[in-house]
Amino acid sequence: MSVLIKNGKVITASEEYLADVYCEGEKIVAIGKNLNYPADKVIDATGKLVFPGGIDPHVHLDMPFMGTYSSDDYETGTRAALFGGTTSVIEFILQTQGDTLHNALKTWQEKSIHKAVGDFSYHMAITDFNENVAKEVVQMIEEEGITSFKTFMAYKGALMIDDGQMVELMKVVKKNGGLVTVHATNGDMIDALVAKNLKDGNTTPLYHYLSQPEVTEAEASGRFCDMLHYTGCPGYIVHMTCEGALNAVRRSTQRNQKVFVETCSQYLMIDASLYEREDGYKWVMSPPLREKKDQEALWAGINQGLVHVVGTDHCPFTIEQKMKGKDNFAKIPNGHPAIEHRMEFMYSEGVRKGKITPTKFVEICSTNAAKIFGMYPTKGTIAIGSDADIVIFDPEKEHTISASTHHMKCDYSAYEGWKVTGKTETVLLRGKIAIENNACHLKPGDGKYIKRGKSSMVI
Repeated sequence: MSVLIKNGKVITASEEYLADVYCEGEKIVAIGKNLNYPADKVIDATGKLVFPGGIDPHVHLDMPFMGTYSSDDYETGTRAALFGGTTSVIEFILQTQGDTLHNALKTWQEKSIHKAVGDFSYHMAITDFNENVAKEVVQMIEEEGITSFKTFMAYKGALMIDDGQMVELMKVVKKNGGLVTVHATNGDMIDALVAKNLKDGNTTPLYHYLSQPEVTEAEASGRFCDMLHYTGCPGYIVHMTCEGALNAVRRSTQRNQKVFVETCSQYLMIDASLYEREDGYKWVMSPPLREKKDQEALWAGINQGLVHVVGTDHCPFTIEQKMKGKDNFAKIPNGHPAIEHRMEFMYSEGVRKGKITPTKFVEICSTNAAKIFGMYPTKGTIAIGSDADIVIFDPEKEHTISASTHHMKCDYSAYEGWKVTGKTETVLLRGKIAIENNACHLKPGDGKYIKRGKSSMVI
């Protein structure tokens, strides 16, 4: 199939210009003015923005957690992502403690390959590091194209590894050209605060937030930076929420260190005051929402080049699932629905309100993730030879977020009634029309596994 996009304003991480874009098969073949290629489909993008498909490097689909599973699977989750302009996601494989990485990979392949509507890749979460797992890490990089390894500094007894294991993992990953990512919160401190609050009868969602104060994230982020510095391993902090953690990364730059940082759309938009509402359980996630001053710090961090990526940590649960913790905040499944609206939120709240430029928007929503995680320039840009993952976006269209209209498999919206300016109109995935006229034209199994190379941002 061939598609000719006419008269749009092309935006990449470095440029904005008026041009036509011609796609043939899965690739972008030509970019220029007044292109006259014969095409199976011509799209008039006059007055519209044309930018690369979004990449969300932090999602959890059909994930086992706290006695249940996240409500979006690979079919519903990647379809919802496409509706919002995100064409590729990276999900987390969770190694079962005592089991192999290869068994975990097989489990996630069975969940994803025949269901994915959009493109996808995996991070491998290491929850039990030993000599045998070290050999598997090398195999994952060399044979499976899984080059990033998630670690947890919290969730003891389920996901957490200790600092000694972390350092040994970093040594192996560095030697073989991979990247270590981290959930950076001090699990021991959090566990103690949770236990104290429950003992004192403090059971509402507000105490989920109060059991994870800023210091728990700031301390762990600094410790992770120190271990990276000691080993020389490249690293990436997921879902950063607060000024204290950002300052830990800022201090690391004083010793000429580069640490990649991701925040999420929710930490830029909403704050911890929601936990005082009767339905505060809807926003229980880890790390929790923070304060207005943290939002300001994170927006500044994006423009300072300290925050490189905006993801979602999409991990939705239904109201029924969330209500399992109605009498005990520690039993509320952590996470919220976000995969569909990230691109529109970042345009409306970021570009429209003058907090970031259009090129910065593309950088943090697509290009940097592609570069950091070894997908660039196949993904993450509009360039000749790149995959034709393209979003045609109406920058003026106003709409309202609602569970009645979203495509995520979740019976509430964490942003119900939020007014947004800017709407994803048409989406191409590797040259195929994925979204048009508010309908999805792809089916389960059309999504392709992305075998990743080494990071192009690691020196």
